[in-house]
Amino acid sequence: MDGDRVEIDGGIMEGGGQILRVSTALSCLLGLPLRVRRIRAGRSQPGLRPQHLSGLEMIRDLCDGKLNGGEIGSTEITFTPGKIKGGTHIADTKTAGSVCLLMQVAMPCVLFAASPSELHLKGGTNAEMAPQIDYTVMVFKPIVEKFNFTFNCDIKRRGYYPQGGGEVVVQMSPVKELSPINLTERGTVTKIYGRAFVAGALPIKLAKDMSAAAVRCIRREIRDLYINIQPVREPDDQAVGTGSGIIIVAETSTGCLLAGSSLGKRGKNADKVGIEAAEMLLQNLKHGGTVDDSLQDQLIIFMALAKGVSRVKCGPITLHTQTAIHFAEQLTKAKFAVTKSEEEDPGNDTYIIECQGMGMINSNL
Repeated sequence: MDGDRVEIDGGIMEGGGQILRVSTALSCLLGLPLRVRRIRAGRSQPGLRPQHLSGLEMIRDLCDGKLNGGEIGSTEITFTPGKIKGGTHIADTKTAGSVCLLMQVAMPCVLFAASPSELHLKGGTNAEMAPQIDYTVMVFKPIVEKFNFTFNCDIKRRGYYPQGGGEVVVQMSPVKELSPINLTERGTVTKIYGRAFVAGALPIKLAKDMSAAAVRCIRREIRDLYINIQPVREPDDQAVGTGSGIIIVAETSTGCLLAGSSLGKRGKNADKVGIEAAEMLLQNLKHGGTVDDSLQDQLIIFMALAKGVSRVKCGPITLHTQTAIHFAEQLTKAKFAVTKSEEEDPGNDTYIIECQGMGMINSNL
């Protein structure tokens, strides 16, 4: 602590933008002034990228806060939050920076605003190194809403690497408090579905090839389920640039959703894209957890804020999840425990993340 400013080392553990997202969101929610040093020290281009800066600026505007050091390449910022307010907020990365990562930083904050919020997020909808918008809508949304809130996510336009140009509008109403979640029973897989998409200059045949390759790959492991992966060509007026990719979701008898996804890029064979997504899905099904590797870390901040004990069963704990837990514990009164899940087949690498949440109350309501 520096006076009453919380000091965060942005270079430890995962060492990337996630540290910034978790700590600034919690700073905003808890009214804690923050200094983050060594921002993204672990990356090939350290410091703030456009996506991180637009996220910080949106948080600043959400709560009438003060941000120093907010420029591209900056490796240190100080942030002093104000009072979270609802209304319309715009964040534009002006690049293919992920709109889903912008949503990750803003969503916990607007849940505790004084009035409903509408977030206009602009950038890449299907970007490397970030959840695809399809994942956010098909997997993240239904699971995170178990914390007892809802949001609407309208994909106005899709945008791809390198120019971005996508836009998503998220509407949310504030809540009094978040309920804990208990996701410990996997159940059996009841259906597998998804979408393989192309946009811009690419022919629909590529989407069909991705879909067919993914289905063949899954069929080798799971023979008796109908698999429905729709090939789609994004309408030209709803997509900027040229892109392709696939997401496949497995739904279970207990309502769990686990996914695998992959993006196409120049020179990458369509079959390979489909197979990558299918193999990621099968990997996520193999460990016996109730959430996939991409969702683990995204639930941590909500578990920390909820009132009561949340329990989630997952596969091996990712570095992103360990990082989110570390900073959630540093900034809130939440307590996490990670234990190896015992009752399983000993071959399974399954863990229970348990959290005694801090029970954040929205004093505006």
